Amino acid sequence: YDKSIKGMRGRIVLCLLVTAAMLYLTFAVGLGLPMPQQLLQNHGLRCMILAGMLGVVMIFALDAVGLGLAHMLTLRAELDSVAVLACVASIADALLMERLTPDAFRMPFCALVAVSMTFILWGNYAKRRGLRVACRTAASVTEPYLVTLDERKWNGRDAYAKWSGEPIGFGRQIQADDGAQRIFHVAAPILVTACLLCAILASVGRKRPEDFLWALSANLTAASSFSATLCYGIPWGALSQRLAKSGAALAGWDGVTSTGGGSSILLSDEDLFPPGTVRLNGIKIFGDFSVDRVVGVTATLIRDSGSGLDKLFHDLLRAQGTVYRKAVNFCCYEGGGMSAEIRGEQVLVGSASFMHLMDVPLPQGVHVKNAVFCAIGGELAGLFALKYSLNGAVEPALSTLIRNHVVPVLATRDFNITPDMLRQRFKLPADRMEFPAVERRMELSDSRQEHSPILTAVLCRTGVDPFTEAAVGGKRLRRGIRISALLTVLGSSLGVILTFYLTFLAAYDSLTVGNLLIFLVMWLVPTYLISDWINRY
Repeated sequence: YDKSIKGMRGRIVLCLLVTAAMLYLTFAVGLGLPMPQQLLQNHGLRCMILAGMLGVVMIFALDAVGLGLAHMLTLRAELDSVAVLACVASIADALLMERLTPDAFRMPFCALVAVSMTFILWGNYAKRRGLRVACRTAASVTEPYLVTLDERKWNGRDAYAKWSGEPIGFGRQIQADDGAQRIFHVAAPILVTACLLCAILASVGRKRPEDFLWALSANLTAASSFSATLCYGIPWGALSQRLAKSGAALAGWDGVTSTGGGSSILLSDEDLFPPGTVRLNGIKIFGDFSVDRVVGVTATLIRDSGSGLDKLFHDLLRAQGTVYRKAVNFCCYEGGGMSAEIRGEQVLVGSASFMHLMDVPLPQGVHVKNAVFCAIGGELAGLFALKYSLNGAVEPALSTLIRNHVVPVLATRDFNITPDMLRQRFKLPADRMEFPAVERRMELSDSRQEHSPILTAVLCRTGVDPFTEAAVGGKRLRRGIRISALLTVLGSSLGVILTFYLTFLAAYDSLTVGNLLIFLVMWLVPTYLISDWINRY
């Protein structure tokens, strides 16, 4: 992709310059603009120059022309194929105009088709630039996180899941046709057929066969929407740049398509509190238990639970110079804790409320809200006070999810992370989140569970920010592209109907280059508005 976009920007500028000259030449006589006397008096020469300049634009946009032709030859025509046909028809009309219709003083549509080819080249450039950024982001780490939308994962709804693995399928998905292309594959053959039939009816059907090229070029030009490649290229390129800053890359349109309507997102301990945001704030050992023993058994149960506190207690274990123990009969409880047997003794690790639930007496005056308690043989053995710090990206990420109707599901294993804790301590909208039972949370966060074979995104950073950006960005892109592509097809269809009506009536004075230019530009406005909306979240 990097090689394919080299030089494209320069060729776009050259196409714009030639197109601007063509527009000047087209409108100069009608607007009274300065022009050499020879061109002013020779209408046929102006038409021939316009045809030649359109040929130059086609050379500058040769890759776009080649793609349009390839799409036709493979029977997968798109709007760029319609534009290529419009180029051929307009050149033929411009060269044969003086011979076929010498009495009809009109200008060919070469300048409009040149504008269309320039926009097609620009859209291809924006799309390839976004693809390059997405691929570079996905390849920036050796062990990325993968995002998939797993079907009916939670409460009958699809749910986004994040897991570690190889990004198998990313390369295939990123090269697949985008959403606009898939819609155009259906619409473009119909438009081409309609243009041909309408041209025949408006010329041969009205016993004016000399108007065939004029009618055909008018119909094809009206069908060659300026948004043909821009409706996907601009928002995709901008969104890829935005996601790359967060450390995320969408896996092509197949991944975007998987971003369904009513969906949820599974948030783990590390999404809410990445490594470094939870710190040890003190240790207290009770009774005759040794520090090594209490740290060892507590770290063992934390590790076996898969809690986000694992790294913190692993570092503490190494600092104390002790090792993990062998635990059997591990079990998690709804009350906010876990148990296991180590060397024949029952070990309990959990919150203060869990200790009360398991009839473990706590000393008077122990009021630590966020702490890990450890009891051995029914007797309190240790207390580990923790300090949770909320990353600045968490609150806006959760707000973005809720605004875009993606329900956060707390698939956490850290028993301290509860809706009450998030609401009271950090003022997060916990009432808009869902908190499954402990067994279900363990299932939803199990690293061995099956996931969808279609990748939604690849993440190269931890935390909830890239996860949210990818999920919401893909969902908005999916909706926006479909609306934009359908509007583009609607504009092309209405353009064909309008030009057919005018060519049928031989309304030379109404079907002018200026009027058709205004029509095509008006249908370009929704593309930019939708592109801007996609990235506003």
